Amino acid sequence: MIPKIVALGMALALLTGASASAETPPVVTAPAGAVRGVVEGEIASFKGIPYAAPPVGEMRWRPPAPARAWNGERDATRYGAACVQPTPGAPSIYSADLGRTSEDCLTLNVWTPSATGKAPVMVWIHGGALVTGSSKETLYDGARLAREGVVVVSINYRLGVLGWLSHPDLSAESPASVSGNYGLMDQVSALQWVKQNIASFGGDPENVTIAGESAGGLSVLYLMSSPLARGLFDRAVAQSAYMISTPELKEARHGAPAAEAAGATLARTLQAPSLRALRGLDAQELTDRAALGGFATFGVIDGVVLPRQIVDVFDRGEQAKVPVLAGFNSGEIRSLRILAPPVPGSTAEYERVIRERYGDLAEEFLRLYPSSEMEESILATTRDALYGWTSERLVRSQTAAGQSSFLYLFDHGYPAADAAGLRAFHASELPFMFGNLQRTPPRWPAISSAQKEAHLSDAMIAYWTSFMRSGAPEAEGYPTWASYGVGEAFMTFRDSPVPEKDLSPGMFELHDATVERRRATGDQPWNWNTGLASPALSKSASH
Repeated sequence: MIPKIVALGMALALLTGASASAETPPVVTAPAGAVRGVVEGEIASFKGIPYAAPPVGEMRWRPPAPARAWNGERDATRYGAACVQPTPGAPSIYSADLGRTSEDCLTLNVWTPSATGKAPVMVWIHGGALVTGSSKETLYDGARLAREGVVVVSINYRLGVLGWLSHPDLSAESPASVSGNYGLMDQVSALQWVKQNIASFGGDPENVTIAGESAGGLSVLYLMSSPLARGLFDRAVAQSAYMISTPELKEARHGAPAAEAAGATLARTLQAPSLRALRGLDAQELTDRAALGGFATFGVIDGVVLPRQIVDVFDRGEQAKVPVLAGFNSGEIRSLRILAPPVPGSTAEYERVIRERYGDLAEEFLRLYPSSEMEESILATTRDALYGWTSERLVRSQTAAGQSSFLYLFDHGYPAADAAGLRAFHASELPFMFGNLQRTPPRWPAISSAQKEAHLSDAMIAYWTSFMRSGAPEAEGYPTWASYGVGEAFMTFRDSPVPEKDLSPGMFELHDATVERRRATGDQPWNWNTGLASPALSKSASH
């Protein structure tokens, strides 16, 4: 571990290579150019650094191009603009003021404890359904993790229709004859920037962990599946990721239209008869109209960026062979109730629908998700089908590939969240894992300053940073976190870490059987269409 900066003068001296006063800003000269940041306590931060050229005008819906060079020292004291995203609607606990948005948004931020040495690097990919969010969100401030000796990088990437549109004419102008996945290519470009530049900030380009939550976790799975990202990272953290079915470029499969066909339909809806017309639309208007028109933002299976369905990649052993840390929250759907079907009028109706949809799997389903607690069962069903199954599928796959894999369940409640019926809700682990307990969005249930909250945060930070450093989550003074391969071990985070084994017996097997049957028929997606919202399943799976 590199020595941490413990005084402002030392920080500036390490960053500038010379003696410095408290008024001297830190400067790093990297291959990309010289950047001037700020000192924040014991660490230095550099914000709004461009890693690729702005994808505007004729560059819209093209792979990211190299960032333009700059002369002299670039001001890196403020975040760059957030990527264009739909105009906010009704506020939620996740709502935050992201300030200015722009198509000129392909920037990243760096927090470093020292510009000397070779510290482990975490590249954080924000969530938001691939539609919203930004690296500037206060939840993702990297200062606390940097104080533990990790260089933290957070990135922006293109969102919504601007980042994920496929269209026959876009494929025709592409040398690879594909389209879509521009936001994913942005993430790859950011990782390439890290590989080339992070040593100048004291990071080790041979010890990079990709990490993300929700759509950021999905992005981690995409990156593990993409040949373009191979060799650009060494470990992966997937928090509340979802290994759902993904549209294919030219064929309607798994209940989704071909991505090109969906893009052509959107263009007609927007009354844009050509790429020139699409590229001429105002970015905000285009984004809003696409969202209102139901544009579904996902990656696309194109045979190049994403070669096949994620679950197929992992089944075939074609994913990145890296250690993983993955898990989910017990109350995921408490803050995402739009993903869960309504509660039926009676237990008899609940059981009738489940038996009708699940057939020979119905009795096991009703054992795991009984009608006696219908609301809780519905929330748990969607949680497990999306996040629980994904987390366990991921650690099982990596264990089978000979990689150390660690599973967790976040089940921590605190007074404000519990009072709102939001115990361990989606993303509620983030303030604890980042050490930003008092930097949550305005409507987020406030986290008290009680010592037990700080204690849990300290434990999670220790485990996470240890994993980034060595591939094993170890924390002095806290329980040993065994790898999943040791008796299906996992760690539960309640008021403190508790090591356990065999997470929700039968849960993984039920949802895995469901996914296998849907894969076999080829005409059903696997996502939040589960439980009462499930189509009738085939009687068995075969490939």
